[in-house]
Amino acid sequence: MPERARVGFVGLGIMGLPMARNALKAGFAVTATNRTLARAEPLKAEGATVVATPKEVAERSDIVVTMVTSSPDVEAVTFGPNGIAEGARTGLLAIDMSTISPLATRAFADRAREKGFRTLDAPVSGGEIGAIEARLAIMIGGEADDVARAMPLLQTLGKTIVHIGDHGAGQACKLANQIAVAINNLGVSEALVFAAAQGIDLEKTRQVIAGGAGSSWAMQNYAPKMLAGDFKPGFMIDLQQKDLRLVLDAAYADHVPLPGTSLAHALYTALQKDGGGGEGNLALIKAIERLSGIEARVR
Repeated sequence: MPERARVGFVGLGIMGLPMARNALKAGFAVTATNRTLARAEPLKAEGATVVATPKEVAERSDIVVTMVTSSPDVEAVTFGPNGIAEGARTGLLAIDMSTISPLATRAFADRAREKGFRTLDAPVSGGEIGAIEARLAIMIGGEADDVARAMPLLQTLGKTIVHIGDHGAGQACKLANQIAVAINNLGVSEALVFAAAQGIDLEKTRQVIAGGAGSSWAMQNYAPKMLAGDFKPGFMIDLQQKDLRLVLDAAYADHVPLPGTSLAHALYTALQKDGGGGEGNLALIKAIERLSGIEARVR
């Protein structure tokens, strides 16, 4: 990758905006667009170029990052009208950092190759805080030469950056990560509700678990928010559910039973039914509280 590669961002949501901001801070020339252009205004004020379409982003960039919601969204911004493919030239590298289907990712890589540009799938873990603080975990699928070319940019966005394998491997790894995230959230939720039922000090309980074998990222970072009743989304339940549906679809196709994931998905579905889809995925504790009739909060 040239030292001063031009970088484009398509999608400036909870994750995409801070990622684009970090690339800008690192000295990359950034061109960006978003479905709602007003969301790009803060980035424009910081020195980015804002354009109306993904096609225009591609025309002005050597590397284009997409950070959108779903497989159809990635297809639309990449291959749809005024998409990246229409503005791509030979040598463009499109890095999809969304979480989508591994099967779709491999198909998109083939389509891009036919049109003369390159792709990587590089989904991330770490949530909004990880994006803001540039300490995301990034799992990559694609060819080694393209990974090397992308590395200077990726190093401005994350701390743990691993080339997993060929196209689709990054997405498969991300789905495995989402299994662990969901089941960790369930374990933390059950532990805290159980502690509340026993009448013991919840914060002291959290501290000792976080310092022992029961510790996890969720226990260290989500549990304090759960106990405070702070369910503001760093990663929304609706998005967690989109990922878990991808997991379960892939597992079903391969005849792999995932009973813990299936349970977490069902509990999140109950929260969605009650209007909680826009809350953070840590709100899983509410499902356990409702089932038990016990609330775990530190007042």
